[in-house]
Amino acid sequence: MLKPYREGLLLEVHLKPRAKKDEIQGTYAGSLKISLKAPPVEGKANEALLKFLAKRLDLPRRRLKIVSGLTSRRKSIYIEGLAEDEVRRRLGI
Repeated sequence: MLKPYREGLLLEVHLKPRAKKDEIQGTYAGSLKISLKAPPVEGKANEALLKFLAKRLDLPRRRLKIVSGLTSRRKSIYIEGLAEDEVRRRLGI
């Protein structure tokens, strides 16, 4: 779910768009399962995911980037500048 990558970590995410509410639902197939209200059109779900994670991690949005899975439910998110234990604490995982 979390792997070292450059000056931070890669977070593997399984995204469920068009959900009833924005929330972390636990783990799914080795990834963090996140539900978001945003629809999967025109990058809206991707941007909503990055904003959601930035808020939960208390980081500026510019320190998060989708490195793979732009059009997939499975995504790899680069988190710059946080240690693994701090990411786990802030996300509650």
